[in-house]
Amino acid sequence: MKFPGKRKSKHYFPVSARDPLIQTTQQEQGEGSTIVGIDQIMVDIEARVDDSFLQRYQLSAGHSLVIDDARAEALYQELMQHQLISHQFAGGTIGNTLHNYSVLADDRSVLLGVMCNNIQIGGYAYRYLCNTSSRMDLNYLQGVDGAIGRCFTLIGEHGERTFAISPAQMNQLSASSIPEAVIAESSALVLTSYLLRGQPGDPMPAATLQAIEYAKRHDVPVVLTLGTQHIIHDDPQFWRDFLRDHVTIVAMNEEEGEALTGESDPLLAAQKALEWVDLVLCTAGPNGLYMAGYTEEAFKRSTNRPLLPGAIAEFNQYEFSRAMRRSDCEQPLAIYSHIAPYMGGPEKIMNTNGAGDGALAALLHDISANNFHRQNVPNSSKHSRAYLTYSSLSQVCKYANRVSYQVLNQHSPRLMRGLPEREDSLEEAYWER
Repeated sequence: MKFPGKRKSKHYFPVSARDPLIQTTQQEQGEGSTIVGIDQIMVDIEARVDDSFLQRYQLSAGHSLVIDDARAEALYQELMQHQLISHQFAGGTIGNTLHNYSVLADDRSVLLGVMCNNIQIGGYAYRYLCNTSSRMDLNYLQGVDGAIGRCFTLIGEHGERTFAISPAQMNQLSASSIPEAVIAESSALVLTSYLLRGQPGDPMPAATLQAIEYAKRHDVPVVLTLGTQHIIHDDPQFWRDFLRDHVTIVAMNEEEGEALTGESDPLLAAQKALEWVDLVLCTAGPNGLYMAGYTEEAFKRSTNRPLLPGAIAEFNQYEFSRAMRRSDCEQPLAIYSHIAPYMGGPEKIMNTNGAGDGALAALLHDISANNFHRQNVPNSSKHSRAYLTYSSLSQVCKYANRVSYQVLNQHSPRLMRGLPEREDSLEEAYWER
């Protein structure tokens, strides 16, 4: 996708003779816009084990169990000693999202959370850092004496997967470690519902609320990904109130949308969520991806694509409009868009973990591009209104859809490289508005 921002030079020698007005503006306004996120920092560890291994650590084959720190450390050391580990991936939904954003945008993001004070070469914390984009700023992480979170995926002799989860110190982020100045300069604050659950006394919920307070103070959009339907299903009214009071953009899948709204149709779930937030991203598996938002009635733009049937008749009529906060609209108009899976989806899905995080990273890239352009070309017609996104709702859907496909097509939830500006397999018309 072509967005305003830094680009790799096409010249062998640096070109410095640029328009002095543009050069001055960029120096005055700064280089770009940052995305900030808070995460329960953890590593996904995959290993093949036998039944006796599961019995030794009191694990039930095929099930998920939270284990204490001592058992987790003993389990990890045995896996390392016998070289049973096949993969160690950096995990965490927000960490994945920020990594993918930095790869797509080739720009800075800031991760807030905890990290081990002592890092062993080859260990899980070391692997987390190795599998994280160098454009992610980790300088604001809070050091802890102990382990970060670990999720062990233990593949048994018959192929069944057993999960052992060790939270360790991942929920020990304190409110004093939240940097107000960094959030104030950001394009968005990205959170997950996981941050607000944990053991009594964990400081993570207070740190999360402190970050939200800073974001509101500086008019920074708050983005929440719902994480899992089970958290939402436990107390849907709490989450509706939380969205209404604190959140600008919500990202969810169709199951989480149903738990939140009671609507099994993802389009109706997105429509319902607009009662509490300004913009909705809803992935729907093989049915593709939906978005819903608001725009100014007077600035609505009609689509030139076929009008789609659904629970809302011809719902994509104004999908070429750009999203705005409802409070910034004089006459808010709800707008919707949908896109089927890119190229029908991968021939073989390698990994379903992280496809939604990839889609959200694409949306964040579009939002930060909008802020970058506003800072550097404030008089552009692109900013005649206070838009949230740089592109139309339809175009954001296409971009998010393409990134999701890339994640589904690989083993890791984290992108290894950015996407091409144009796809050889697609006609040029795909990229038109």
